[in-house]
Amino acid sequence: MKGIKTELKARLDDFLSTFVRELRMIFTDSGVLVIFFIGGLLYPVLYNIIYMNGTLDEMPVAVVDCSGGQYSNRYLRKVDATRECEILLHCASMQEAERLMQQRKIHGIIYIHSDFDANIAQGRQGTVSTYSDMSSFLYYKSLTMAANLAMLDELHTIQLEHYSMSGMDGKTASQLVQPVLYDENLPYNKPFSYTIFFISAALMLVLQQTMFYGSALLAGTQRERGRSLSLIPDHLKRGYGMGRVVLGRGAAYFTVYMVVGTIVLLLIPWLFHLPQRAGFWEIIILLAFFLIDCIFFTFTWSALINKRETVFVLFLSISPILLFLTGFSWPESSIPAFWRYFSYLFPSTFGCRAFINLNTAGATLFGIAPEMYALTVQTLVYYFLANAVTYAENKIFENRDKIEAIRDKVNRRRGLDSEETRRIIEGD
Repeated sequence: MKGIKTELKARLDDFLSTFVRELRMIFTDSGVLVIFFIGGLLYPVLYNIIYMNGTLDEMPVAVVDCSGGQYSNRYLRKVDATRECEILLHCASMQEAERLMQQRKIHGIIYIHSDFDANIAQGRQGTVSTYSDMSSFLYYKSLTMAANLAMLDELHTIQLEHYSMSGMDGKTASQLVQPVLYDENLPYNKPFSYTIFFISAALMLVLQQTMFYGSALLAGTQRERGRSLSLIPDHLKRGYGMGRVVLGRGAAYFTVYMVVGTIVLLLIPWLFHLPQRAGFWEIIILLAFFLIDCIFFTFTWSALINKRETVFVLFLSISPILLFLTGFSWPESSIPAFWRYFSYLFPSTFGCRAFINLNTAGATLFGIAPEMYALTVQTLVYYFLANAVTYAENKIFENRDKIEAIRDKVNRRRGLDSEETRRIIEGD
């Protein structure tokens, strides 16, 4: 019994020493602190400020009506009656409308082709073109929604008129046009706010990305200096040292990010009045599963980072892709198979879906069981991969001199002088 207690105490001491060492490394690197605390907390605030209103009402648009008939006039009245758009000006030409857009007096143009009324009267398709100021996604969203809603209502009206002209009474015509009555209902996003639509996915992605970039920045810095965060102390190499190092390092990131994550997932939505349908402990449980997965994911893939600046290149290139692959803006079933399987490599894919279903749609933990199961499987896979990476990195450091000797031998055969190359790079 005494031997077991001694062994447990030794393991705990090893775990705590690794935990403290990693925390010290985190809090002594200014770049990591900026990414973890400034980036991790500032990005959600900035996103909410940028999309503060979430909706854009009565957006000013100009109309170029080359048809000028009954149908085009009625269609434009319906567009003007929508919440999204206000027809501010009627222009004689597209050049005039484009000039108004360049002067920022309008944010959209509706162009009705000259044969619009003639085509509608003869039962053919009429064409309406819309042009939007793309300096903001909300301009495009408002104009597209207004044009489409008015188009659907106009289509309904035209069909009723055609049936009535053929001798049908109003009730029969209505049943043919709309055989099944329906009522629009948006339970999870009644105002159709882009903030609610976008932020729920962005919050979880920010946690994953800032953790990865901060940890990879720290790892890249150490490798530039010829060191490693994953080195196993000598007294652990004959035992189960890899697991203690991985878990000790992971506990440091878990401690930091439970604080950051709680603020991001609970305080930020409360400050900006976003839907919060999940309970406190439900979010904390999801957050814990997600963070543990992100930690081992980070340890695994940060092994590929050898330079500090590599992190910033990755930040610019991969974040928008991962946001799209969460499925928040495009159905998962419509994502090509390659990208769908590629998305399964990242915790954000399942974490974002789980958070949207839990906090926005009001599901329970049982309702997000598939996502929780996927996070658990990812955690186990990435834990073993993180241990394998730790083992490989230790072997590389142990045999660094031999590897350098082999590399120099290969370079000499190719006519390269490694020492001369080093002097040139360093400016000696």
